[in-house]
Amino acid sequence: MFLREVRIENKHLNTRQYPFSIPVIRNLESLTLNQPVTFFVGENGSGKSTLMEAIADKCGFNTAGGGRNNYYEIDAQTSALAHYVRLSWLPKVTNGFFLRAESFYHFASYLDTLDGGTGPYGGTSLHEQSHGEAFLSLFTNRFNKKAIYLLDEPEAALSPSRQFTLLRIIYDLTETGECQFIIATHSPILLGFPNATILSFDDEKIEEVRYEETDHYRLTKYFLNNRERFLEELFSDEE
Repeated sequence: MFLREVRIENKHLNTRQYPFSIPVIRNLESLTLNQPVTFFVGENGSGKSTLMEAIADKCGFNTAGGGRNNYYEIDAQTSALAHYVRLSWLPKVTNGFFLRAESFYHFASYLDTLDGGTGPYGGTSLHEQSHGEAFLSLFTNRFNKKAIYLLDEPEAALSPSRQFTLLRIIYDLTETGECQFIIATHSPILLGFPNATILSFDDEKIEEVRYEETDHYRLTKYFLNNRERFLEELFSDEE
């Protein structure tokens, strides 16, 4: 464990203005992290990525995706929330990575501009690999000990079987006691990681929930167990 607490200070601004127009962000004062793996879950627009980006910014990571030493301009900007965020570390680490699935293409392009930039990623351009293979190449070649990793929807390019591969990578890294993960996800597979903290961003505040209490688990389980009924209800013309 490295990052222990996230605090938001000086929230005296107009609450109608982004990012404090987001209820979760407006209502958040502090967030304690007490497990090596923490998940952010919630509906689109609930504030997960906004908080994740602010944490990445305060860690010194490229907000378009990357680590502290990855400099490229595409989509990179200072987080609107980062100015109000304070991080508490024990101890502080500078090594790590911010994976932003939506801008991973730009990170891969940036690597191609560097002399030997693909070396740490298996020696092959990430653009020459499938999307899922490129993600796993990043995880297996770039992720190592004594670091914090912020992953925003890493399942976006991963098949179910590849998600299990990612779970094993996370397990192996956290077993060393020298890695911490914060992951925003919609994947019921990733959320099943043992002993992880799951923080729900729904209902206008952040609350810890059990795996079985997440919509991701409940809806997926209901669909798999009642597929025909579920689809019949979904496609029904009745209000």
